[in-house]
Amino acid sequence: MEELTKTEERIMQALWKLKKAFIKDVIDHLPDDPKPPYNTISSVVRILERKGYVGFKAYGKTYEYFPLISKMEYRASSLKRMLAQYFDDSPTALVSFMVEETLSQREKQQLLDLLHDSENGPKPDGDAH
Repeated sequence: MEELTKTEERIMQALWKLKKAFIKDVIDHLPDDPKPPYNTISSVVRILERKGYVGFKAYGKTYEYFPLISKMEYRASSLKRMLAQYFDDSPTALVSFMVEETLSQREKQQLLDLLHDSENGPKPDGDAH
């Protein structure tokens, strides 16, 4: 799965949320800073179509677009790419980085609980996190 540019990713985020949309709907869903021109978004959506991320249904000369790749599929692909590029294909290195650099104490405890539950099943008191 080909990596997306920041602009392509922003448009995919909109399409994942909207499920199906016309270019106008995608633009309306993007933040005001300022709104990108219609032709720019239309061109990027056509690139996403060529890359296999977006499909469309034609209504005369108007097109309604929809994602062909789920957000979960893209997330998994992105994580695999990040693991390969930055963590030598080591999930342990990624988790170590997260624990040391980014997680709050509460998030660390949630991670420990998750690991405990995955090894031993939920706690006997039925405490679902």
